Amino acid sequence: MQKLGLNEIREKYLSFFESKGHLRLPSFSLVPENDKSLLLINAGMAPLKPYFKGELEPPRKRVTTCQKCIRTPDFERVGKTARHGTYFEMLGNFSFGDYFKHEATAWAWEFVTKVLELPEDKLWITIYEDDNEAGDIWVNEVGVSKDRIVRMGKEDNFWEIGTGPCGPCSELYFDRGPEHGCGRPDCRVGCECDRYVEFWNLVFTQFDKDEAGNYNRLAHPNIDTGMGLERIACIMQGVNNLFEVDTVRNIMHKISEITGAKYGDNEKNDVSLRVITDHIRSTTFMIGDGVQISNEGRGYVLRRLIRHAARHGKLLGINEPFLYKVCDTVIEENKNAYPELVEKKAYIKKIIELEEIRFNETINDGLTILEGYIADLQKNDEVQLSGEKAFKLYDTFGFPLDLTLEILEERSMNVNVEEYEECMKAQREKARSGRGETDDAAWEKDEFKKKLTDMDKPEFVGYTTLKAFARVMAIGFDGEFHNMATSDNGSAVIILDKTPFYGEGGGQVGDKGIIKSQGATLKVNDTKKIGGNQIMHICSVESGVISVGDAVECEVCSKRRSAIAANHSATHLLQKALKIVLGDHVQQAGSYVDDERLRFDFSHFEALTKEQLSEVERIVNNEIYNALTVDCSEMPIDEARALGAMALFGEKYGDVVRVVKMGDFSVELCGGTHVSNTSNIGIMKIVSETSAAAGIRRIEAITGLNVLAAYNEKEAVINTAASMLKTNPAEVITKLASLQAEIKSMQKEIDKMKSELASGDADDIKKNAVEINGVTVLTGALAGVDVNTVRKMNDSFKDEYKNVVCVMATEFGGKVMLITAADKTAVSNGIHCGSLVKAIASHIGGSGGGKPESAQAGGSDASGIKAALDAAVEIIKEQTK
Repeated sequence: MQKLGLNEIREKYLSFFESKGHLRLPSFSLVPENDKSLLLINAGMAPLKPYFKGELEPPRKRVTTCQKCIRTPDFERVGKTARHGTYFEMLGNFSFGDYFKHEATAWAWEFVTKVLELPEDKLWITIYEDDNEAGDIWVNEVGVSKDRIVRMGKEDNFWEIGTGPCGPCSELYFDRGPEHGCGRPDCRVGCECDRYVEFWNLVFTQFDKDEAGNYNRLAHPNIDTGMGLERIACIMQGVNNLFEVDTVRNIMHKISEITGAKYGDNEKNDVSLRVITDHIRSTTFMIGDGVQISNEGRGYVLRRLIRHAARHGKLLGINEPFLYKVCDTVIEENKNAYPELVEKKAYIKKIIELEEIRFNETINDGLTILEGYIADLQKNDEVQLSGEKAFKLYDTFGFPLDLTLEILEERSMNVNVEEYEECMKAQREKARSGRGETDDAAWEKDEFKKKLTDMDKPEFVGYTTLKAFARVMAIGFDGEFHNMATSDNGSAVIILDKTPFYGEGGGQVGDKGIIKSQGATLKVNDTKKIGGNQIMHICSVESGVISVGDAVECEVCSKRRSAIAANHSATHLLQKALKIVLGDHVQQAGSYVDDERLRFDFSHFEALTKEQLSEVERIVNNEIYNALTVDCSEMPIDEARALGAMALFGEKYGDVVRVVKMGDFSVELCGGTHVSNTSNIGIMKIVSETSAAAGIRRIEAITGLNVLAAYNEKEAVINTAASMLKTNPAEVITKLASLQAEIKSMQKEIDKMKSELASGDADDIKKNAVEINGVTVLTGALAGVDVNTVRKMNDSFKDEYKNVVCVMATEFGGKVMLITAADKTAVSNGIHCGSLVKAIASHIGGSGGGKPESAQAGGSDASGIKAALDAAVEIIKEQTK
């Protein structure tokens, strides 16, 4: 038995099964394709379910993979033990109705004993207690001693989830020796101690369980195996846990180098080092696979992992972004198996760094509030924070519940989670209130939708023509099918056997137009796809009666379609231009195209500069001017990929795809409608660039005649401004600059007058200064003084006095404000401006808060100013006791 690195083991495994006729597939993305049952891929076989279920034809009957996986159920245990982690890799060999138990067992034994050279006297086999077939194969064919085979029950060695395919398992165990055991005389395979480690599970999928609980033999049984790469690496390297495996250990070394914390010095630091090591592996791969940070779904999992790791960095004394630096080591350790990480390195690092920065802002504000809550709980001898307050931390300050729970747990406190969930539920219901069911949603009632999707798919001819003759196959309204429809029926869904109308999809809106029969005229208000294959024409009957079976003439609104096509083609040019200017990390994250504008969302970590936007716009318009031929054709997906066609992340494509090629500039997989030549776009103008989400930017643009309309609108604004300024359009800027200089001069005069007035107020305030427990207290009620002037006054008091707290009230612009400030000495003596202003704000009918050294509150009741200032003095007495 030789010591092998993790990367060596992966390659040996995949090469071995290639030699047995298996197709080596790259790891699938961590983001599941068309599988709503999973947020993230959590097992080696998860991406292969369509092959096992017969929904898709596998590329070969024998397949082998090393699959990236994320599991979060044990999130709270990560770091607290050395066993738990969220990221791991799963080696697997699979048979889709090809080989079965004979080959699976023989090859497993050959690999572990001949390739890995594990000692046979250290290996144990478990089988399902009733699987005599597997027992016979292991003993009589593979040659394993009968006394090294253990039969186990259904709970341990039978794989099934409800009804459907299932079967017995056979597992391989490695005996690490009695020194790792529990010492009990009955310690054996299956014991919970660390002596016997299960490292490979062979699942023999040979049954189909029906609703009655019967196990029916499958005509073509399958093989599904899984071996944890980190787990077998532990065995091969003779280490105790995944954090000691070579590649993972190197990542931890980098974290130690940054933090100064050495693994093994103390358990508290070890927990933080394990958390950071695990989470940075997960986040690097998740971002590399296109997961975007958000507040829901897998995006929330990503955000939670980054923020949890960042907080443990703070516990190790790191108060600035550092996780992004560790990415270099994660990528270096995995670059050979996952070269895409190298390509996306800059993007991955920037996304993590930006989230660390956001977290630092969140945690600083949230911690101040939470510490106040904790102080109140301690004062009242309570241990449970109300769910309402925990929700306020989340809703107002973005402070996640899990972080609140973690911090409170360190103080032996907790949260009323049930009450928190009620607050969250109330917020969701409030957000949903007032939303009526839209026309298209009404058609998606389950029964009606099922009937529609079961119908034959119509022939779509809209790529080549905007007119077509067709026949009405179905009519629906009010969620039911009908034989006919009239103008009295309102909105109706018409299903045709052939259509030139494009159904909304791929970010492109549906077509509008007219459908005519001999006895009726229908206005097509929208066209939508349903169930992935059916095209619904959402119509209003303008006149007559339309019936099932009628022959009809269809005509798409050509002017609208042309404008949509121009905008859609422009998005293709835009995406390529963005890649040229910003880098290959740019990936489409969403789009919307109609006849008036285009919107394009893409992965990028910061706002584009004016220069970058200008360059992107220049490149796009240059390719429009170059009059590139737009060629749309269908071809096998492998051929499309060989052309370098860009695909939409997370989209599932069939064996044959539609490729849209614009000269030699852009090649994309796309099912939308396009211009025949880029010159038909006319011109493109970017109108805005904003943030759509964390790590996602959004560009909105217009093309063609819409650019002319926007130009005319802006020209009208300039002409109006010139008229109001009593000048001509060419002199508007000069005139504005002159006015600004005049206003600035006047403002200086106003500020001077304010300062003189405030100086008089300041003298009166200083005359009334009092000393409380050694702290100088200055209070004052001001009228007509703005907040900035009050702040400057407080700053001058802090410069003049030592150990001082200032509490000022001002009525300005119809608002009442309380502004407080204290120097460091006063704060060290107990002054907390945030708590102070929060307590007195009720007197002016308002609320507020802030930091120990400065805070403010706003209200509307000026009659309460005196009471507020009097109350402040009393609170200062309490704070400085």
